[in-house]
Amino acid sequence: MARAITEEEYRALAGFRQELREFLSLSETAAQDAGLTPQQHQALLAIRAAPKAVLIGELARQLALRPNSVTGLVDRLAKQGLVERRETERDRRRVPVSLTSRGEELIENLADAHRGELRRIRPLLANLLLRI
Repeated sequence: MARAITEEEYRALAGFRQELREFLSLSETAAQDAGLTPQQHQALLAIRAAPKAVLIGELARQLALRPNSVTGLVDRLAKQGLVERRETERDRRRVPVSLTSRGEELIENLADAHRGELRRIRPLLANLLLRI
């Protein structure tokens, strides 16, 4: 049987969740200021983090969405000039998606702002995790 959670652990859990929510709120605001939805921001980040152009199915798995939802998401990003599809002759169902130079620039600016905030809250989060 697991031991009871202490009052200190409850406070640490509450503090950790609060910091995560504040970070996500900052992230959503930054995305909106850049003309993106939070989901579009996450998609751009996932595409940028991939070692090569990513397929819709893989992107759907990473975003925990259905492939048809991701297809619409990619359509909207492509319309904004942030991503491009590279159709292949071999299999038209497997279309790799990659960032355009405009998409690269946008995600770099957003990532830089997020990195700064994460570096700011890292000691606090680490302290809270140690108390759990």
